[in-house]
Amino acid sequence: MPSEILRLRGSIDNIDAALVHLLAERFKMTRRVGELKAVGGLPPADPSRDQEQIDRLTSIAEESGLDPEFAVQFRQFIVSEVIRHHELIAAQHKGDNLPEVDTYA
Repeated sequence: MPSEILRLRGSIDNIDAALVHLLAERFKMTRRVGELKAVGGLPPADPSRDQEQIDRLTSIAEESGLDPEFAVQFRQFIVSEVIRHHELIAAQHKGDNLPEVDTYA
């Protein structure tokens, strides 16, 4: 295997690890948001916030040379999991049985 490929793969592995750590930090924040929403009786999803973030990330993706549609799909994947967590937190807060939630809905 050429040394440049090995070097690049090492860098990719480091970036992947950083992404996982960043996602873990993000989920800590969103978990707390879910708790605050449950206490405040707010819905798990916020469509206006969602659209603001899509617009912002689309712009960032374009500026970074990344396909904006990829950025939107990546965000949707993350947000669908966040909403699932928020629904579970809300159900626990109410003392309900935990709902069956489709992560990709």
